[in-house]
Formats: sequence, C-alpha cells, structure tokens
Amino acid sequence: MGGGDPATLAFYQAQAPRYTLSFGQAPSRHLDPFLDRLEPGVRVLELGCGGGRDGARIVERGFDLDATDGVSAMVRKANERFDLGARVMRFDELDAVSAYDAVWAHACLLHVPRMNLHGVLAAIRTALKPGGWHYASYKLGSGEGRCLLGRLHNFPDAAWIESVYRDAGFVIAASEVFRGEGADGTVRDWIALTVKVEDRS
Repeated sequence: MGGGDPATLAFYQAQAPRYTLSFGQAPSRHLDPFLDRLEPGVRVLELGCGGGRDGARIVERGFDLDATDGVSAMVRKANERFDLGARVMRFDELDAVSAYDAVWAHACLLHVPRMNLHGVLAAIRTALKPGGWHYASYKLGSGEGRCLLGRLHNFPDAAWIESVYRDAGFVIAASEVFRGEGADGTVRDWIALTVKVEDRS
C-alpha cells in the first residue's frame, strides 16, 4: 500500500504479518458488484493488494490479474497465501498506457497525499482502456492527517473527492457512503466510488 509517505510505508512493511492475519479472509463486499460490470476474463490491475484476499477473488472469478503493492512485505504475503504473482509497485510508478480494462484500489489510495492525488488518478486513467472501470474507497474527513497508527490519510469529504475524479476525466457511475472500521479501530464514514473512462471511440 502506501502513497509514498515514509511513515505509512514503514508501518505496512513492519506490520505485514499481523496486518494480513488480523483482517478477515473474505474479500471486500464491493468487489463482486464491481467485477460484475466487467467483460469475462479482462485484464485487471489491483493497486494496494495487501495480503491478497481481493486479488484471489479476482483470479477466482476468471480475470487476468496484475496485483501490485508498494510494500515488499505485503507482496510476499500475498504471494505466499495466494500465489498471485504480485509485484512491488508504488502508485507513483504506474506508467502503463491503455493496458487494463479495470483498476481495483480498495482502501489504499486514501494514503496518497492530497497534492499527489490528481497525478495518481491521471496515471490510472491513462492506464485504462477507453470504457475502462476503476473502483476506490476512502475514509471521509475534513482534511489530510494521520490515523492513530501514524499512517497518512487524505481524509476527503464526498464532494471534494468526487470533484477530483471528475477533474481527472472520470465519469462517476456509483458513489456510496458507508460506515466502516479502520485498522486503528476508529469507526467513521467511508466513500466507495465506481468510475469509468468515457469510451472515445
């Protein structure tokens, strides 16, 4: 995971074994509805794959997965548990062009500093084919800060994050606010965004 913040990356590097065990084995509840939007067998990039539970479900559903995480310890765990062929890649290292039909980014882009978020979203848009889909979830808040575990979060409000996606050239297909608990035990509102690149063909 991590968006380049040293303290956030260090947290996941040090806590990977405990972190991957402490979270449930079930994939994100938003994953199957997202995958249902896709054509069978298409190429899916996963950002922030963590321990690999969502990636395993993507593969199980028959999609061509490219699983990535910015933390080498997380990549090792994902490959040990699920043999995903995951690789180390930070968000700011994404440089693919029209290579993916979908980008799945569950609870990871929330670590990208606000000043860097538009650039990351632009890279995701460039990496997607025309008509491609992208999912991301964020903890809602009123400004950038750190959680109780010291990890950087961009803590957007719903209107701001939606505007950032629109400015990056995405069309918002679905936006859901829900209650969720973070790794630090704090329960707060989250937002799940499903967006699409307009098919310009």
